[in-house]
Amino acid sequence: MKTEVFFLDENNIDFDIIDRAANVIRNNGTVVFPTETVYGLGANALSGEAVKKIFAAKGRPNDNPLIAHVSSMNMLLYLIGSPLRAEAGLLIDKYWPGPLTLIFKKSGKVPDEVTAGLDTIAVRMPDNRIALELIERSGLPIAAPSANISGKPSPTTPEHVIADMKGKVNMILCGSKCRVGVESTILDMSGDMPVLLRPGGLTLEELEILLGPVRVCGRKVGDKKIPKAPGMKYTHYAPDADMIIVNGELNNVKMKIQELATEYSSRGMKVGVLASDETAGYYKACKVLSLGSRLDARVIASNIFEKLREFDKIGVDIILAEAFDESHLGMAVMNRMKKAAGFNIIEV
Repeated sequence: MKTEVFFLDENNIDFDIIDRAANVIRNNGTVVFPTETVYGLGANALSGEAVKKIFAAKGRPNDNPLIAHVSSMNMLLYLIGSPLRAEAGLLIDKYWPGPLTLIFKKSGKVPDEVTAGLDTIAVRMPDNRIALELIERSGLPIAAPSANISGKPSPTTPEHVIADMKGKVNMILCGSKCRVGVESTILDMSGDMPVLLRPGGLTLEELEILLGPVRVCGRKVGDKKIPKAPGMKYTHYAPDADMIIVNGELNNVKMKIQELATEYSSRGMKVGVLASDETAGYYKACKVLSLGSRLDARVIASNIFEKLREFDKIGVDIILAEAFDESHLGMAVMNRMKKAAGFNIIEV
């Protein structure tokens, strides 16, 4: 497939290019576009035929539901099957556009391909002008998972999506590096109590300030069940190399990682260490990449997928990663790291 690639400035958009991309969406094609979280692979959310092309391009299992991206309240109300609850209205007023996905009962207008046959739909409004203009000018909600090969680290830069999606989609719209760097928070609003299904760019603490207690769903969906949201069933974010997380008091973590790095290096293995600015200079006999300062979780979140992809490019045999504090945005960071490591964690 021939893929057209365009580079856009969010502050000075070429609307002729956006209109071309919107036409692709209206004709049931596929367009990669930037958001504030990660790059998305989009298609017409009201066409099962179009949505099937997303699964084909990613190699994504078709029982993994998608998120519908909207640019207006009218689009949201078209997709959901019941009146908007007061709590959901408060969240939308405060956090949309932004990195928050809400799950509602769906209307009969939504094809099963978007929701994997579930009676609920996940919806969000991205905080990126290119994304919002694409949705608005297409006149359609756009179903979009992350624009990467299924199971691999999510894409946060133009280079990532070109590497993964060129030749598999009709068009790629390249913007800047995604500022949040991890996917949206997913909150299920379809039941009696809000349930956090996936931590993301909006923290649990921020949600609870507005809503009060929020139940956190930490369980993985079984093989025969359909997950209610992305990221609850299949392997996600995995680099090419095996990854081990070391968790504990920081000095103990550093010593254990260096011990392991020395051991793996002695076997002739190329070792990568995922560290922080405060610790990066400690490690020897390995390739060290820093996620940023431990004092700035937002920087760490924005770098996690980029650094995992950098290790793929370097070609390391094993990745040893420091664990990070799991409060606030750290909850989303560690959620992604644990999945990338296949929950291979050493406690020290």
